[in-house]
Amino acid sequence: MHYAEITGWGKCVPPAILSNDDLATFMETSDEWITTRTGIKERRICHCNFSDMAIVAANRALAAADLDPSEIDLILLGSLTNDSLCPNTASLVQDALGARNAAAIDINSACTGFLYGLHIGTNLIRTGAHKKVLVIGGEFISHYMNWSRRDVAVLFGDDCGAVVIEATDKPVGLLSARIGCEADAKYAIQITNLGSAYSRLSDEFLYIDWNFEGQEVFKRAVKSMAQACEDVLNDCNLTVDDISLVVPHQANKRILDALAKRVGIDENKVFINVHKYGNTSAGTIPVALAESLEEQRIKPGDHVLSASFGAGLTWGAAVIRWGDRVTPIRASDSELPPCNQTALEILEPHIRRYAEHG
Repeated sequence: MHYAEITGWGKCVPPAILSNDDLATFMETSDEWITTRTGIKERRICHCNFSDMAIVAANRALAAADLDPSEIDLILLGSLTNDSLCPNTASLVQDALGARNAAAIDINSACTGFLYGLHIGTNLIRTGAHKKVLVIGGEFISHYMNWSRRDVAVLFGDDCGAVVIEATDKPVGLLSARIGCEADAKYAIQITNLGSAYSRLSDEFLYIDWNFEGQEVFKRAVKSMAQACEDVLNDCNLTVDDISLVVPHQANKRILDALAKRVGIDENKVFINVHKYGNTSAGTIPVALAESLEEQRIKPGDHVLSASFGAGLTWGAAVIRWGDRVTPIRASDSELPPCNQTALEILEPHIRRYAEHG
């Protein structure tokens, strides 16, 4: 049986930082209000295109695996904030990397996009259809934000992460995954006026808006992720005591605490970086994986548990057994274009537009 080992990993985090105090300069909020409800202290704001972040994260993952881009035979890109719908953004990344032998697929399952991609890529390797797959997850969600809405604007930020998975006979990589969707609650997280179902002749189309039912999302997220975690642990004949680290979707600290309690795992085993980046949707898990390795929280042979939920309401969980290597083979010099603005300066036109609209 083929397995799919994670052999490379990389992240791309934009340099511009938007703090809670920055948000308080243009909306009725405070650092205390945001921190006590979400655990978020700051988030990053992208100054370029989403594909720029994806390319940097991918180059770093390829370098960590010591692969030439031409060796990749499939790119799976999880995001809901792509550069364009046509062509798909995975094809833009393929071209920029020089991964000329790779098929290129966009996956839009919101915050679960990376986990869905890892599940799909692993199973394609197991069937023998592919051998080396690049899985990317990230968002440029600040571009789609209604900056007059405190309930959503304080939560989200931008970043991107990527991993390389390769065929192996060793029992490592994604050992079990469960993915699903509670579509009866699909409108609990919704960008309400973007897409072909909405009139392009309406003035409202110029202003992106959100529906966000926080209590419903919290309840569904904790329940679905906890059940999926239980299922994948049972599949692998593991218990929470066998798990070295949990790398969950970084939605907010309250959800992470509730998930740990419901699954019955020590909070010290849960990797948390939501305070630095906020909710970056499909970017949270791959960036957290990269930082877990940077901080030496993952060791060879460790079992890592991951879980996510997102708009749809999509959900998923996975058990990963790490391989022998926890350090990159080489580094990449890939970087974003220079940024000469603060986060507030980048956002100023958007903030003004929504203030005038509201």
